[in-house]
Amino acid sequence: MAFKFNETPIRGLMVVEPRAFTDDRGFFMESYKASDFISAGITAQFVQDNHSRSCYGTLRGLHFQKAPHAQGKLVRVTQGKAWDVAVDLRAESSTFGKWHAVELSAENKLLFWIPEGFAHGFVALENGTELQYKCTSEYAPESDLGIIWNDPELAVEWPIKDVILSEKDMKLQSFAAYKRTIQ
Repeated sequence: MAFKFNETPIRGLMVVEPRAFTDDRGFFMESYKASDFISAGITAQFVQDNHSRSCYGTLRGLHFQKAPHAQGKLVRVTQGKAWDVAVDLRAESSTFGKWHAVELSAENKLLFWIPEGFAHGFVALENGTELQYKCTSEYAPESDLGIIWNDPELAVEWPIKDVILSEKDMKLQSFAAYKRTIQ
């Protein structure tokens, strides 16, 4: 198998270690192989790929899409380094409202599997940080939602406090407001 699948404390989230072959020319690795992912219990079918480039301190998130357009994401950094965060929004989950983060970098080549039912965000730890991620549902503006990055109830431990945000991300709802919409 070309991958090692590492479970996290939150059911469904996985950190995936690809097997890279490195020599003096560079490296080669598979970044996705359906049969290996299916063997690990990740049966998602991807329908859209996204690619972003961010300067140091740019924080994007915490974003999610509501059903019927909820997205699972397979995230990796191809240049630079990012602190990548997933927040469990599954109301029936014992880890509802809990978050898990992983440092993704071009150097460590890790992938982060975030299934449907999670909010996702990241902060760029280097200039020119590029994220590429596969999604299980196409972007649907009518389903696009988010939770403010510094929500005190979630208490995500971001490694950078002075972040650069889009106008949209500055206006995202609180976790308390989100919970009221699902009750």
